[in-house]
Formats: sequence, C-alpha cells, structure tokens
Amino acid sequence: MSLSHDPYRRQLMKAAALAPAFAWLPGAAQPAAGYPSRQLRCVVGFPPGGAVDANARVIIPKLSELWKQTVVIDNKGGAGSTIGAGFVASAPADGYTFLIASPAHAINATLYKKLPFDTEKAFAPVAQLTSSPLIVYIHPSVQARSISELIALAKAQPGKLNYASSGSGTSTHLAAGLFNQIAETDIVHVPFSGGGPAYTALMAGDVHVHFGGLEGLQHVRSGRLRALAVTTNKRFSLAPELPTIAESGLKGYEVQTWYGVYAPAATPAAIVEKLNADINRVLQLREVREQYAKMGFEVENTTPAQFAAFTRSEIEKWRGIVTLAKLQVD
Repeated sequence: MSLSHDPYRRQLMKAAALAPAFAWLPGAAQPAAGYPSRQLRCVVGFPPGGAVDANARVIIPKLSELWKQTVVIDNKGGAGSTIGAGFVASAPADGYTFLIASPAHAINATLYKKLPFDTEKAFAPVAQLTSSPLIVYIHPSVQARSISELIALAKAQPGKLNYASSGSGTSTHLAAGLFNQIAETDIVHVPFSGGGPAYTALMAGDVHVHFGGLEGLQHVRSGRLRALAVTTNKRFSLAPELPTIAESGLKGYEVQTWYGVYAPAATPAAIVEKLNADINRVLQLREVREQYAKMGFEVENTTPAQFAAFTRSEIEKWRGIVTLAKLQVD
C-alpha cells in the first residue's frame, strides 16, 4: 500500500505539524487506538550513570516529546539487572512499562541458576537502540602488535598471560573467555570489582590483557595501553584504524555491546509495532545520533522480528560461554 492510500496519513501529518522536530521523519506504523494516552515507565536495571542509563536518557526525552506523554526512567538496579527485568516481566502487558537492557539480559539467562522469569518467554523484543564494540587492550610490555601475535605468544606460554575483567560473569569476562575458546589459548582470568580497577591493574602491568570499552582509548592515546582490535564484525567509526578480531585471523569471533528495548511478553503486537516504529523514528533524529556518537555508540535500526532473532542468538552464544566456564550464580 502506498503512503498516499494510508488511512493514517492525515493523522501523521497533523502530528508532524505539532512536533516540527519529527516532521521530516518517516511515518510510524499504525498505532493501537489511543496509545499512548498516559504516563509510561522505562525501567533500567542498573543504577544511574552507567551505559544502559545513558542510552535511556538520550532517547526517552525524545519519545516523551513525540508521544506528548511523560516517560519516567525508573532505575531498578541490583542482581546484575535481573531485578529490573523481573519487574517488567510481571508488569501489565499494555505497553506502558518497558525495559532497556544490555548483554547482561542475555548472559543472565544462563548465569543465574534461578530467575523469577524465563528470559526467552517473558519478554517481547521491541527494538535495538545502539551497539558498540569492546576493544582488546594490552599493556605495552606485552610483545604483541596484533591479535595473531597475541595468540602465538599465549600458545607459546600457556597459563602465563592473564586478562582483567570488570567482574565474573560480565561481558568483559565472557568476551575474553570466548576468545580463549576459539583461539584455543589459556589466558588466565583475573576478576576485578569494576572497569576502573581493571584498567588500573592493566596500566600498572599487573595484568596483560583487557577486553574493555571505548573509555580505554584515552589511555591508548597517552601511550599507557596498546589497542589491538575491536570485537565486532566490522570496524568501528571512532577507531577505524583498528581491525576486527576476525580480520586479524580469528575467524568466527564476534562480541558487541548492545542496548535494546523489551516489553512484557503478552504486549499486543500492534503496540510492539508502534513502539518499534516510534523508537526507530527517534533514532533517525540528527541530535540523537550525534549524542550517541559522542558517547561511542552506533545507532541501529531493527524490526521486532530482527531484534527477537538477535536476542535468541545472543542467549545461545553466551549460554555456551557461561557453560564452558562453569559459571553460575544462585
């Protein structure tokens, strides 16, 4: 059906006239009647100040503006984000409560022995917001200038090299665990109580390797660390000089940090589609893309079906790593 025959076109044009910031964007999907008509709640399963919270605080004000409804950001931190996820899983499936999640959402499906919900059945995937790579950092004393050289060094000295993580079960831990698995290396895990202590130890030379976030690039520029590669399957726009791990010779390796929106499982398809269309609409705003870019995030554009397939693949990938590492939280 062409746009000229869309029965909602006049309504969309009126909405565009009332909200000039969105006037140039493509129209949204046909909405459920009257939705949203009251305050909404966006749950973040981590305390304020982290990357998940930062993702929410870029997009939520724009959604509020588009919907002409207040959207409250509700930080329900604790238990690796499972408290916030559990709250959304048990919320009314009416589209007025939704979750912004990270890879922890997929990792926790296997990491936690008992969850008050089934990660694969309790949520309706709505849309992916952004993604970013992890970066393989090493201390300058490590005699490697590429991933292939790091693998060769690790194989020549099994158990002698170690890697820092921001804690057991975190993506920085499991990304390195996957590297060990695919490369068939034995780089020893040294967990820390967060990313800050992990970087401190790496810069001091107390550990050799860290699969960290973009914040580590400042230490590369100062010469305190060396960056070898990004963990995604394509190069990253903010550090285009860094090859991917796959480019560097380790085929089949890919890890990305991502952020996305989930609603309770029984949320009507029309509302999920409306949420998806409006989120993707807002993600096309120049100021939103610029804000995310400054934070080191690349904007994504997915359908609910695509994000559902991506979520399933992430759960399966992390299940294999968590099981191999024999990690579990009661």
